Amino acid sequence: MDIRQITPTYAVSPQIAAEDVANIAAEGFTTIICNRPDAEVPPSHQATVIAAAAQAAGLTFVEIPVTHQGLNMDMVDAQRAAIEAATGPTLAYCASGTRSSIVWSLGQAGQLSTDEIIAATTAAGYDLGGMRAQLDALSGT
Repeated sequence: MDIRQITPTYAVSPQIAAEDVANIAAEGFTTIICNRPDAEVPPSHQATVIAAAAQAAGLTFVEIPVTHQGLNMDMVDAQRAAIEAATGPTLAYCASGTRSSIVWSLGQAGQLSTDEIIAATTAAGYDLGGMRAQLDALSGT
């Protein structure tokens, strides 16, 4: 697993497998958010399989499939709500961690400065500098 911390309570990763969930729980995560649509993965990695493993490990599982073409503010709001409802650290995953970083970034606009958002994702290895204008517009700056 390639877990990358964005904040002390939010991390992202590429696709996880059911056998990774015990380690995710052992690392202190309480919520897993799936940002990867089932159409992108084989049956062994689809949300229902990961959700069952998460439930067995006592974790909350939230499914918010995101595509770059279909990303909208309802998804951003759902992601932010899932993070806020979490009882501890949250791990979100997609194919590479980029979509999970983007949806988090959009949800933080207006909460954190654009510079803070971009610095946090860059430190985790995701260069979202190209989103500066969009983040500024969402935050009203």
